[in-house]
Amino acid sequence: MTYPQEEVDGKEREEKLMMKKNNKRLESKIEGIASSIRVVPHFPKPGIMFQDITTLLLNPKAFKNTIDLFVERYSRMDISVVAGVEARGFIFGPAIALAIGAKFIPLRKPRKLPGEVISERYVLEYGTDCLEMHVGAVQPGERALVVDDLIATGGTLCAAMNLLERAGAEVVECACVIELPELKGRERLNGKPLFVLVESH
Repeated sequence: MTYPQEEVDGKEREEKLMMKKNNKRLESKIEGIASSIRVVPHFPKPGIMFQDITTLLLNPKAFKNTIDLFVERYSRMDISVVAGVEARGFIFGPAIALAIGAKFIPLRKPRKLPGEVISERYVLEYGTDCLEMHVGAVQPGERALVVDDLIATGGTLCAAMNLLERAGAEVVECACVIELPELKGRERLNGKPLFVLVESH
């Protein structure tokens, strides 16, 4: 079936207009999220510009848009595991997991999980730390998403990925609300895709 050229041109114009509207809507959501995040200088140590997402949580619209944007991205990626990094990954991870029909796995600091665990040490931008996960929480071959509020040097996400991969999971992507690009954490992820909503400079 063929269409007159004017009809084809009209449809193309409509599609372009719709795309433009969707892009504007997305930009508006991202701007609302970014403006809801407070920067606290010299916390927890001098020289650190702390990205405080508690102010984002006080804004129901911005918080909902944050979750919705992640869900839109991951709802068709066949993810069965959402792993949240303590502590702020616990805020975003469970909501994403519920919406896409995946289980949620908490990756916790040492001595917080009661069962048998596997551990992974890592270096932070202001010290060292360790993540732990329950043995048996993830099954070999499961497709996993790692969620945290922020990527700085990338050490925490690397530790999270290592834990999941040691258990046999396939880490599909890492997702963060905020990225600090100048710290080049993305480069430490060994090519693993990273999706972020806001870059903070």
